[in-house]
Amino acid sequence: MDALILARIQFAANISFHILFPTITIALGWVLLFFKLRFNATGDERWMDAYRLWVKVFALSFALGVVSGITMSFQFGTNWPGFMERVGNIAGPLLAYEVLTAFFLEATFLGIMLFGYRRVPGWVHTGATVLVAFGTTMSAFWIIVLNSWMHTPQGFELRDGAAHATDWMAIIFTPSLPYRLTHMLIASALTVAFLLMGLSAWRTLRGDRASGVAAALRTGVVMAAVLAPTQMFVGDLHGLNTLKHQPAKVAAMEANWETRGHVPLVLFAIPDEAARANRFEIAIPSVASLILTHEAAGVVPGLNDFVGRHPPVAPVFYAFRVMVGIGCLMIVIGLTCAAFLWRRGALPKPLLRVLVGMTFAGWVATLAGWYVTEIGRQPWLVTGVLTTADAVGPIGPAAVGSTLAMYLVIYALLLAAYVAALFRLARRGRLAEGTDSPQVAAPGVVEARP
Repeated sequence: MDALILARIQFAANISFHILFPTITIALGWVLLFFKLRFNATGDERWMDAYRLWVKVFALSFALGVVSGITMSFQFGTNWPGFMERVGNIAGPLLAYEVLTAFFLEATFLGIMLFGYRRVPGWVHTGATVLVAFGTTMSAFWIIVLNSWMHTPQGFELRDGAAHATDWMAIIFTPSLPYRLTHMLIASALTVAFLLMGLSAWRTLRGDRASGVAAALRTGVVMAAVLAPTQMFVGDLHGLNTLKHQPAKVAAMEANWETRGHVPLVLFAIPDEAARANRFEIAIPSVASLILTHEAAGVVPGLNDFVGRHPPVAPVFYAFRVMVGIGCLMIVIGLTCAAFLWRRGALPKPLLRVLVGMTFAGWVATLAGWYVTEIGRQPWLVTGVLTTADAVGPIGPAAVGSTLAMYLVIYALLLAAYVAALFRLARRGRLAEGTDSPQVAAPGVVEARP
């Protein structure tokens, strides 16, 4: 492998590890605020019990997100100097806005959330939770602003080979920003919903009847039941926007080689870029045209219109199907759990076991979606402005390969430690929450009442 491929793999490894943790903290901050507001309104200790456990999960996720984010940012200078040389006048301020308006806010008030309960007035503790939740969303906003600009750049001009801002409002509010931001915020909420349900279900199956467990489980079920179908609708809007601004990406997502109407929805295939065709294709006629254009005869662009200028097909094609497949599974599970809670007030043990298996499903779907987005932009780093090959630095493959191996080992260890820590926190949840009297459930059914 040459330095370009190794540098791309290294950045992919770094951002894949990093994004796991903001994906949790972005939505978990608001869930913690919900827990605190419910406690303030009702005085019911189960909400504070849930808060005490999940604020620790937030703090752990925030810490790992900060560490991996710093590592990732260093690569702009080491592996990708061409990026900052060409578009640093735009990327630099946007990243600075994220630090100034979001990171400092989260880091400052997280300590009050963790250690301030019973040490500061209640309104101060609640206010700290509000500010941290707001900070996580602002952090997501600025990062998605930069990412959206890289996909659909506007509001700038090139002078002496470097991009200079001419309209900051146009740079911030690009055509793809509303769709990307909404899609990411809902993805974060779904990740947290299934994390809440998975860890709470695991505790329930172990016989933990602490009141905070049922509260967290029910909160996750409601979030999943409402947001999973909503994400499908938002994803459709995002796809239509991508078709307009990045047709080559959509062609790769569908493995569609020829521009035509009545394009089938390919359920499975092995895309062959050498032959410019799909092997072992299983497809439903006209459905891709129907989804992308809302007309069965709608014309969908083909990859052959972008020879030499389209992304690698197989990674985008498969990642898209993983994302959509998990999304559909989330809809089914979320609605099924909601139906059981609505009609019986409890979840059967088999369904609880399914929830444990889905604990980190949001991570998988988020990574798959990011791979579609980022690989689908190739060969461009900033669409129409800077190619990936032009941005890579002069570092040799041996140096990049050695640091890549180091990163992979460290990240694997950290990820294993993080997951182990989550289940350890869940296992010790009763001690963290205080004592609660056990609830009696019907045979084969575990209580999950509010």
